[in-house]
Amino acid sequence: MVAASGAFVINDSFFKLATEELPVFQALFLRGVAAAIWCLPMVLLTRSAHRMRMIFDRWALLRNVFEIIAVFCFLNALARMPIADISAIGQLSPMLLLIGAAVIFRERLGRAQIVLILGGFAGALMVAQPQAGSVSPFMVLGLVAAVAIAGRDIVARMLPADIPGPVVAYGAVIMVMAASGIATLLFDSWVSPSFHTLVYLLASGFFLMFGQLFIFLTFRVAPVGVVAPFLYSTLLWALLLGFVMFGDFPNPLAFAGIGLILVCGVILVMRSSRPAVAARTPIDIKQGSGRA
Repeated sequence: MVAASGAFVINDSFFKLATEELPVFQALFLRGVAAAIWCLPMVLLTRSAHRMRMIFDRWALLRNVFEIIAVFCFLNALARMPIADISAIGQLSPMLLLIGAAVIFRERLGRAQIVLILGGFAGALMVAQPQAGSVSPFMVLGLVAAVAIAGRDIVARMLPADIPGPVVAYGAVIMVMAASGIATLLFDSWVSPSFHTLVYLLASGFFLMFGQLFIFLTFRVAPVGVVAPFLYSTLLWALLLGFVMFGDFPNPLAFAGIGLILVCGVILVMRSSRPAVAARTPIDIKQGSGRA
């Protein structure tokens, strides 16, 4: 799980470098091409290719609509925000997932869960640091991405049990790539990428594939309750890579907010009395975060 979290943040970091030269949608389309090529061996090695038609299941399609919204919002925000800040906002999605499950499935929220959720949102405000009633629009995009991730994971609970994880992940990669290609035609002017930018996008797709693979392997061999808290190592990776690759480091208030989200999120996952919710959260977050 720690390796998967690191792979996803490295993927985001290379993508962020690519957006210094390319429009976001074009970069996302090219990364999607790379990811589709890199992820194909995962589908073949797990003997899931004969089930690829299952990506057209109605629940899989609806899940991937939320995936597209989440990826578009998250990566547009990532291109313009420190990676640690946007990663922290993204980690609100398990809390939003619990709220959604309570509303839609009538799953009860305990007092401790409510306090931890409120603590997570307080941490998000510390990261956003609104001034004079205004909040960065890119921070809002990050919050929309977290809401979309939670929506995606709620829909994922409707997926037929016989759809393999690699098929769901690969279907998301393909659909996000197609949607970003359409968005490029509608909103962006094509920019000829330089060699080093293409290398960034190839590397981004490569680490996205490894993140998906490590997530898949993690949940084949380990109980969800054991590994789920390590999902939040994403924040530590984001702090490290944000400083090393971009020279970004949160100010003290934002750093405290990231820490509050981290603590509340880990405790919330560990205390969860609903295994079905906890089981969905780490897998589905990272198939998109994020990050398809």
